[in-house]
Amino acid sequence: MRLWLLRHGEAEAHARSDAERCLTAYGQQQVRQAAVQLQGRPLRMMLVSPYVRAQQTAALVRDELGYTGPLHTVPWLTPDSELREVLLRLDGYPVDELLLVTHQPLVGALAGLLIHGHRQQPLPMNTASLAELEGEEVAAGLMNLLALVHPTRA
Repeated sequence: MRLWLLRHGEAEAHARSDAERCLTAYGQQQVRQAAVQLQGRPLRMMLVSPYVRAQQTAALVRDELGYTGPLHTVPWLTPDSELREVLLRLDGYPVDELLLVTHQPLVGALAGLLIHGHRQQPLPMNTASLAELEGEEVAAGLMNLLALVHPTRA
């Protein structure tokens, strides 16, 4: 299984709530840059946080790739979601190429757990960073990091 982890692009500093923060123009540019890494990949599904900036990130990726597969909003990909719940939800997903669009600290902690088998080494994920993991199953310590791409400043 190939698992792609994408942190949303740069978001505005303030909004009525954290969940309502929108991407900045620079954040949109970052996401477009990250989407290039996904060109030609046979993505089967996108799972997306319900927060506005993650939804906007997923929409930009979809548009950049011409992606027509399912885009599912799930409540368990927010910044403070529990790693155990995420692992349980991902267990046995019936697709071989899956993209998660989510937030820090969840995304870094999830990647570290999947790669190292513990929470002490989270993966550094900047805004619009994209990690590519591969393994037989989505489980703690059983996935390998194939690539980690951070956006560059224009």
